[in-house]
Amino acid sequence: MSDFDLVVTGRVVRTDHVLDDGYVAIRGALVERVGNGPAPAARERYDFGSAFVLPGAIDAQVHSRSQKDQEDFVWSTRAAAAGGVTTIVDMPYDAGFLVCNGDRVRQKIDEAGAQARVDFALYGTVDPNEGPAQIAGMIDAGVAALKFSTFNTDSKRFPRIPPQTLHACFAEIAKRDLAAGVHNENDEMVRAAVAEVEASGICDYRAHGLSRPPVTETLPMAEVYEIGAQTGCSAHVVHCSVGRGYELCESYRRQGYDTTVEACIHYLFLDEENDVARLGGKAKVNPPIRPRREVEALWRHLAAGHVTVVSTDHVSWSENRKNDPEMLKNASGVPGLEVLYALLLKGLFERGLDFTWAARLLAANPARLFRIGHRKGAIEPGRDADLVVMAHDPRRYEPAASGHNFVGWSPYEGIELPFRPVATFLRGRPIFDGRTVTSESGAGVFIKPAS
Repeated sequence: MSDFDLVVTGRVVRTDHVLDDGYVAIRGALVERVGNGPAPAARERYDFGSAFVLPGAIDAQVHSRSQKDQEDFVWSTRAAAAGGVTTIVDMPYDAGFLVCNGDRVRQKIDEAGAQARVDFALYGTVDPNEGPAQIAGMIDAGVAALKFSTFNTDSKRFPRIPPQTLHACFAEIAKRDLAAGVHNENDEMVRAAVAEVEASGICDYRAHGLSRPPVTETLPMAEVYEIGAQTGCSAHVVHCSVGRGYELCESYRRQGYDTTVEACIHYLFLDEENDVARLGGKAKVNPPIRPRREVEALWRHLAAGHVTVVSTDHVSWSENRKNDPEMLKNASGVPGLEVLYALLLKGLFERGLDFTWAARLLAANPARLFRIGHRKGAIEPGRDADLVVMAHDPRRYEPAASGHNFVGWSPYEGIELPFRPVATFLRGRPIFDGRTVTSESGAGVFIKPAS
């Protein structure tokens, strides 16, 4: 007689150690037992030998709807499933639809729920003219965090929130113990730098980094953390490309404040002098990809424990939005859901860092950040049985080959990845077998923070 519905065996990666001869026993949608040695009986069993069994990733920063009639949740969550990402946290800056009140949150939940192949949580944001008035309604509707920007990317789709409004919003969020995430670029300094670059006549790949020097990123980080300290709100910076930013976060954390910081995967792998020079607009992101010395600084901060989460900042712009020879005319953002896990494991492997870092940076820490650790974030009894199996099988990444991406381009094309996902499980159900995504649209569910 079977003891469990499903048993998965392999090298089970937990947040603090690896079980080399491990198993995960699942009943229904939940992990019920984790151990090593002989596995218990189950109705269904998957043996993965020496492959690593890791918690499904929570991608803390996904833009499924930045471009109208483009990717949507149908495709973003397909790429997620193929990459071992079992929960995405989607941003509120949808084309033509700023997610800034409870009704809009509920509408997006319904629309995404009909499409999603993996589970999803949502950020909400505010209309700068309304300030904090709609925050309580969005929290009641189930948002996992609130998102703001100190830079005016687009007055309708991605507006700047001034510091006095940030302060009022942080104070409101603190009442409900959620986090405030902020896009950290100083509006005035960036615009002045852009004007200088344009006047200089530089328009190739160098223009982007010159238009956003490091101080334009670290200055608003200090502002965000100080507003968090003054209001008691958990303050999260959603991307940081320079080592100095991690020092700022750590200094506030050591003072006792709840400050966190996110390293997008592109900042850990791509550099300005090689990759941006080669890729041009296809490597344009905000803040910019920095020189190699900053890439190495970020890895030192990661190994020191100063990086809270690693994410993609995924967006699948159509290719015509990314191939203008004038660098500053290109849209900012790159796709990455399919290779988030594989890229991070590559970096850890090559630097001799333990794979438990992946369990923390891609699962446990984002679950804590978004207050969804009651369900997600670790291979632990009582949590959702979200797993990815990563096998050592070196191959070069070809984004157009798998069929799981809405676009066929990627800044990571041609990178050799030593590990690849050979299986993904969502709440105890297999949804990817190493080649085919088997979960249908609507299989994913909306995840709310713990009440």
